[in-house]
Amino acid sequence: MNPIVVTISLLVCSNVFMTFAWYAHLKELNNKFWLLAALLSWGIALFEYLLQVPANRIGFTVLSVGQLKILQEVITLMVFVPFSLFYLKEPLKLDYLWAGLCLVGAVYFVFRSKFN
Repeated sequence: MNPIVVTISLLVCSNVFMTFAWYAHLKELNNKFWLLAALLSWGIALFEYLLQVPANRIGFTVLSVGQLKILQEVITLMVFVPFSLFYLKEPLKLDYLWAGLCLVGAVYFVFRSKFN
């Protein structure tokens, strides 16, 4: 299978775990002691690392570290926006569009050598 496809798939899955680890406690555990939230988040983050580390190792066989980082940021925004809207019930903001457009520019500049 194509290493870029595998990398993207693993990074999407890892981002779902990490988004829950970072933000779900704001909704589910906001009235609990913060240390409990931190420990539960750490447990969720373990699954994120079990996906993220192989994703980066596989991706590094065909991509630079900068390309992996920008790919990660794009995926993070793609996972975070629906999470924010549907799980946390945050309003959709036009700023998400502007952030996405900035990332499109970042993708272009980081990957343009691959397109030439």
